[in-house]
Amino acid sequence: MGFFDGLLGGRAAQFQSGSASSNAIELTKRHPTVSLSKQGAATGNLRVNLSWRMRTSDFGGRSAHSSLLRHPFKMFKPEIVQAHTQGMVNVDLDIGCLYELTDGSRGVVQPLGNFLGDINSPPYVKISGDDRFGAPSGETLFVNLDHADKIKRLLVFVYIYDQTPAFDRTHAVVTLYPTTGPRIEISLDERHPQARSCAVLLMENVRDELTVRREVKFVYGFQAELDRLYGWGLQWGRGYKEGKG
Repeated sequence: MGFFDGLLGGRAAQFQSGSASSNAIELTKRHPTVSLSKQGAATGNLRVNLSWRMRTSDFGGRSAHSSLLRHPFKMFKPEIVQAHTQGMVNVDLDIGCLYELTDGSRGVVQPLGNFLGDINSPPYVKISGDDRFGAPSGETLFVNLDHADKIKRLLVFVYIYDQTPAFDRTHAVVTLYPTTGPRIEISLDERHPQARSCAVLLMENVRDELTVRREVKFVYGFQAELDRLYGWGLQWGRGYKEGKG
């Protein structure tokens, strides 16, 4: 069992996921922002899902290269990457969220310390699921946008729990599923082999307009470093995460 930055205490609860949209908006460096309000998607329970898989370059190595030489037409056939492999066990991504409400209260929603949040009362953010293998279901945050007027900003982040830093070995995607309109995708496709955490997106409520902005900023520490980067001002200590050794 390892340790890293975390708040202590909390309580456990459960929440089920919602449905997905059929289309997608990809947030990139060139087009980093989308307005949920202008799309009529700033109501209901917003689902924020983390999923990942190993990069195909981690499988096969020289043997895969020699296989292509023997069977060149295989390059036109998509590779099948199994998430539940021995290599994947050592890559453990978690999703979390720093929140600030309009009344000034601040905190974190994350698996560490059982800070699982609440969907119908402050902070109106809840976490569900904890997947060590990057299965399609992944890990999910829910945000109750029916209370968007009480939310000032949310910072969704991803971190690697107690293993060798391996953002360069995984292809992770954070997907937002509003109750209406297209889903919103943010890929963590930059190579930062020593990073342990990544600020993925910042959701802000400014003048009654709810926007989502791509961040994708990798850091070499954990939550406390993200806190300093975005000026949250929380008090952090060493915490343990149960259920993983």
